[in-house]
Amino acid sequence: MMINCGFDNDKYLKTQSEQIRKRIDQFGGKLYLEFGGKLFDDFHASRVLPGFEPDSKMRMLQQLKNDVEIVIVINATDIEKNKIRSDLGIAYNDDVLRLIDIFSALELYVGSVVITRYNGQAAADDFIRRLGNLGVKSYKHYTIAGYPSDIPHIVSDDGLGKNDYIKTDRPLVVVTAPGPGSGKMATCLSQLYHDYKMGIKSGYAKFETFPVWNLPLKHPVNLAYEAATSDLNDVNMIDPFHLESYGSIAVNYNRDVEIFPVLSTIFEKIQGSCPYKSPTDMGVNMAGNCIIDDEICKKASRMEIIRRYYTAKVNQLKGDNNEVQVSKLEILMNQAGITTEYHPAVSVALAKARETGMPAGAMVLPDGNIITGKTSSTLGAASALILNALKHLGNIDSELELISSEVLEPICGLKTTYLKHRNPRLHTDEILIALTVSALTDPLAKLAKEQLANLKGSDAHFSVIISEEDEKILKRLGINVSYEALYENKGLYHK
Repeated sequence: MMINCGFDNDKYLKTQSEQIRKRIDQFGGKLYLEFGGKLFDDFHASRVLPGFEPDSKMRMLQQLKNDVEIVIVINATDIEKNKIRSDLGIAYNDDVLRLIDIFSALELYVGSVVITRYNGQAAADDFIRRLGNLGVKSYKHYTIAGYPSDIPHIVSDDGLGKNDYIKTDRPLVVVTAPGPGSGKMATCLSQLYHDYKMGIKSGYAKFETFPVWNLPLKHPVNLAYEAATSDLNDVNMIDPFHLESYGSIAVNYNRDVEIFPVLSTIFEKIQGSCPYKSPTDMGVNMAGNCIIDDEICKKASRMEIIRRYYTAKVNQLKGDNNEVQVSKLEILMNQAGITTEYHPAVSVALAKARETGMPAGAMVLPDGNIITGKTSSTLGAASALILNALKHLGNIDSELELISSEVLEPICGLKTTYLKHRNPRLHTDEILIALTVSALTDPLAKLAKEQLANLKGSDAHFSVIISEEDEKILKRLGINVSYEALYENKGLYHK
């Protein structure tokens, strides 16, 4: 089943790599490219730009792989505090090793790791030794007093000049990190300082997919970016430097606009002049040129804003002090001209819950049909929803059982009797295993199982918070998930 496509991914890979090559040539053959956002698994981009593949950035870099060297940056303070990536549940220093493995598997060369804001932290020293034992080169960059405002000190041998010089061999140096605040830009500036003193021509550019500079300020794609960064309080804005220099409108975000005068002055101090007239000039993003159906992207982005709103509401229920974030997302929905009712599955899921008196879910399939799932003695709402969707996709009678009760009930008994679960109902992973076993002997179960790939791009909503296990499985199937900020039971402890 084809998902409505609003983005030309092949064109993106071609034009993006061409744009980066042009920027390398602009600076005489050496470019430090700061990579913002996620290098791979960019699921936000794939949700708001249907047709964008989550690994597009990596595939684009693979087209340049003979010219690419990757430098991974990590903040020493993050190592010391054992900062965790919330989406993966692993420490930043472990993620550095994970990133090296992934890049290497894709035949992308990782030259070194830079420890920024180093100040003799014991945990950072341990990590540096660990990298050395693994054969990974590392460099130290230090905290610079007065950064980023004290420019005379920053652009001096006691500022940027104090940092280790990163030895790189290739024309395109991609500077990336496990997360924000790692020091990517400062690392690039440090290299420019050292290169200039050694007579090496080099330049700096930035690769951020969002906001999309050549879409309107309040375009849903750009509003969805604000929704995604609502916890950081990022705000999209017209780039005033671009407007003044070129008389044309371009969209950027507050942090880049605020820091640009400082960056421009640093460039002037290092190289004699600034190569850019605006923060937008620094970017190399071509995503806006690859949208082929604006309405599809607008609709997908409005749905993303709603999902972000529900996520913030749930986090607030769980104890996050994020009233400002929730309020901002409500404002973004107003700016996009939508309410939660824009999501077709919301009202259907809530109506099903009222009708049955139990938790329920609804899902909009890629073909536009809406399927529901209700809680039963053996199935949770998510499991029932998946089975009902598979029946619809396989043109199987909705009254037929895909998995016999003779199979389901013993599994439920196993959970409560031997595994000591309070809830006997089967999660989605358990129901999919049962379906796979049934498919060995039942042609209808086999037909249903073959429909799993066709769930990709569906939008599901539930009347209550679903389990982490169910949410993970749904997302792995390519289903976008949201749910009400409401627990199934009225207890105080929920796990």
